[in-house]
Amino acid sequence: MTATRFDLAIIGAGPGGYVAAIRASQLGMKTAIVEREHLGGICLNWGCIPTKALLRTSELYQAMRRVSAFGLAADNVRFDLAGVVARSRKAAERLSNGVAYLMRKNNVTVIDGTARLMGQGRIAVTGKAGEKLSDLEAAHIIVATGARARTLPGLEPDGRLIWTYREAMVPESFPQSLLVIGSGAIGIEFASFYRSLGAEVTVVEMLPRILPAEDAEISGLARKAFVRQGIAIQTGTCVERLVKDAETVTAHLRKPNGEQDSLTTRRVILAIGITGNVEGLGLEQLGVKVENGHIAVDEWYRAGAPGLYAIGDVAGPPWLAHKASHEGVICVEKIAGVEGVHPMDRNAIPSCTYSAPQVASVGLTEEAAAGAGHTLKIGHFPYSANGKAIAQGETEGLVKTIFDAETGALLGAHIVGAEATELIHSLVIAKTLETTEAELIAAIFPHPTLSEMIGESVLDAYGRALHI
Repeated sequence: MTATRFDLAIIGAGPGGYVAAIRASQLGMKTAIVEREHLGGICLNWGCIPTKALLRTSELYQAMRRVSAFGLAADNVRFDLAGVVARSRKAAERLSNGVAYLMRKNNVTVIDGTARLMGQGRIAVTGKAGEKLSDLEAAHIIVATGARARTLPGLEPDGRLIWTYREAMVPESFPQSLLVIGSGAIGIEFASFYRSLGAEVTVVEMLPRILPAEDAEISGLARKAFVRQGIAIQTGTCVERLVKDAETVTAHLRKPNGEQDSLTTRRVILAIGITGNVEGLGLEQLGVKVENGHIAVDEWYRAGAPGLYAIGDVAGPPWLAHKASHEGVICVEKIAGVEGVHPMDRNAIPSCTYSAPQVASVGLTEEAAAGAGHTLKIGHFPYSANGKAIAQGETEGLVKTIFDAETGALLGAHIVGAEATELIHSLVIAKTLETTEAELIAAIFPHPTLSEMIGESVLDAYGRALHI
């Protein structure tokens, strides 16, 4: 079989791979993308999009249950689990179809199959039964194979009683009790969703606090909010093993003081991180270095072999779709020789957790900023003092901004509360533009909006807050 030649071949059509393909096409490169499952990858099909559809449902459900506070009445509010899941799947299907359209629009060759590297610039593609479909040759190859849920011995998922994120998104019946192992964004989002619909939820985290990558103050406020909602949280606690019964699972726990405990629940969700999809790609024969389940890359995503690159989750944390897409653009533009390409500023990558309340951040935490030697000016502004938040009935939350006291540089920003994941972007732009407190203080924030809290937090850092 003769090989088909391309300028660029991409393995994996998630938000890193398909965005890289579009940008390559825009730059005049003949591009192919190989995908073994679904266009859009985990994010569009089993992650970012369908989970947000589920969380939107739970948000509306809770709003309907408290409409009396707004002078409204809604009796016998209930949910239809099958309908909830169906809406989530339709959202995923719509966007996956949208990616297929974008591939056609940009003349990207899409090949359904499993790719394996066969040497420098060569890929073999096989079908589901192992049959050979095609050979590809490309001057440049990007690996964008994503990642999957990590498991540990004694905590293996079975798809029925012990779930990963996939099973948690399409439950056949509603679990009245649920244990979530891990309190990163994935774990907290599922805990929030199921608790909002009425499940008894326990979150177990082996580290000292939930959302451990977030600012400690914000993490503490989020924990208080979740506990008030009825989520039981055990930090500093290790799940040593899971024992399954016919319809329940018993988790054997080790507490911070070393004491043993146990918890029996209907279902368990594993949310203890992810590991890159590096197996079966032929990386070893090319001398590619794999560290902690991820491909090691440099600032331009070169993977240690001529013409080979890796982006997205398979190239390591943070495991975020927007980070993968940005990496894809940078990688392709560097390959194409576009002038003015810069390595990604990892301190400008926003982090978002779509729970209730939402949590979002960019840049350094207070602890990290102080540890880096900065003298700090820190501002706070509570949702409870914001007119729009009061009008919306969303008064729980805080905006926190961190500045270098000497230069006025914005070092970090952290928000917990309603629409935090939307509010954070103005601070991402500010950080990307290397904005100081002077520009932020000079900016006019519209009234009444939640965004006014950003301006007030900045003012507070410099002793000038107006509304607290």
